[in-house]
Amino acid sequence: MAERSETGQGYDATPYLPARGGLTALRRAAADCRGCPLFRDATRTVFGAGSASARTVFVGEQPGDQEDRQGEPFVGPAGRLLRKAMNDVGLDERQAYFTNAVKHFKFTVAGRGKRRIHKAPSLRELTACRPWLHAELDRLDPEVIVLLSATAAKTLLGSSFRVTKERGAPIESERGLMVATVHPSSVLRSDDRAEAYAGLIADLRVVAGLLE
Repeated sequence: MAERSETGQGYDATPYLPARGGLTALRRAAADCRGCPLFRDATRTVFGAGSASARTVFVGEQPGDQEDRQGEPFVGPAGRLLRKAMNDVGLDERQAYFTNAVKHFKFTVAGRGKRRIHKAPSLRELTACRPWLHAELDRLDPEVIVLLSATAAKTLLGSSFRVTKERGAPIESERGLMVATVHPSSVLRSDDRAEAYAGLIADLRVVAGLLE
């Protein structure tokens, strides 16, 4: 038998979305989301944050350990690297909004110190959480959406999308322009960090050019 959310209707965050209101109302409602089982182990919901009039929205896969502890997206090492890259290409953080395809940290525990290791969300979990992302984008209506990782790209562009083949290229979509690239955490894990960072920079230069 398939697992069910607290709604008893399967994995789906839709019942938790507020009928009206802006980003503040969404954030408040998301704190009580029980649309999939990930809320049970996570410390809290990590909703999007940034400018309500953002020109650019950055969408990652899911919050990490530090994000789960602090309750804000992109505040860990990957977030710091992303902000450095943005600064290097002239993207203004004050005109950006940061969020994730999934709003709860999914992890496994390893080692004596009980270190929490990132675990990729399943398709069902991504699908369940997608209404929150759509609601954020509806309120924001950004000029460019930057998809950080294959997971983020597939959430909005479909399962056939391949970041390795189409990264760094402007993509026309129902929501406007999108640009897909790697997640900054992959740069941190790379054997050749300088080369990986240069690739991220190249992709973000495309984003900066679209905003000129």
